[in-house]
Amino acid sequence: MTLSPMSSAEEILGHLRGLGSSENIDRLGRFGIATEAALGVSNVELRRVARQAKTDHRRALALWRSGIREARILAAYTAAPKALTLEEARLWAGDCNSWEVVDTVADLFVAARFEQVLIPEFAGDGREFVRRLAFAMIATCAVHLKQEPDSALLAWLPLIEAHADDERNFVKKAVNWALRQIGKRSAACHGPALTLAEKLASSGNRAARWTGKDAARELLDAKVRGRLGLAD
Repeated sequence: MTLSPMSSAEEILGHLRGLGSSENIDRLGRFGIATEAALGVSNVELRRVARQAKTDHRRALALWRSGIREARILAAYTAAPKALTLEEARLWAGDCNSWEVVDTVADLFVAARFEQVLIPEFAGDGREFVRRLAFAMIATCAVHLKQEPDSALLAWLPLIEAHADDERNFVKKAVNWALRQIGKRSAACHGPALTLAEKLASSGNRAARWTGKDAARELLDAKVRGRLGLAD
């Protein structure tokens, strides 16, 4: 079946069901991805479907409501950032049950330029995947918002420090990711991020200590420093 921008949510769901396999479901599970509502379609295939279906915000909302893993990832790929509302973003965040879906919608929420509102809001939320979303958004900002001043990224360091003691796996890894991405953004960001990493590395909290040591290891790497033009 060839999809097009005119394809409905129902037609896309039918196409996805035809692409799925139990082998892929098993493979997803090995990466810690929630598979309870998965069809077993690879991300390569989902990207191909997104290119065929193109952007349709109303259809993306319908795909998301299906609750199916692949449909939700495709919803994030094909939603219109300018049409997305804060209410919709909050609803999607609350529905997230897998790190993979979180990291995919983080790109959409940053493209919608909701970071100033949603990052502090989501970081303060006690739900594991909602809090992860805050730090996935910071990591996305550090990579993709190239026109933003470095000061806008450095402003998130206190939030990273405040939540570095969250020992839940998917939060801890996102906090670490955010810190590393800020530190690798530019020479101006590297120093403050490394300073925080080294501070966390000496923390009495296990999660903070892991985040600090791991981030410092990468930020001190010769290749990273060389790319940023930092002398040894």
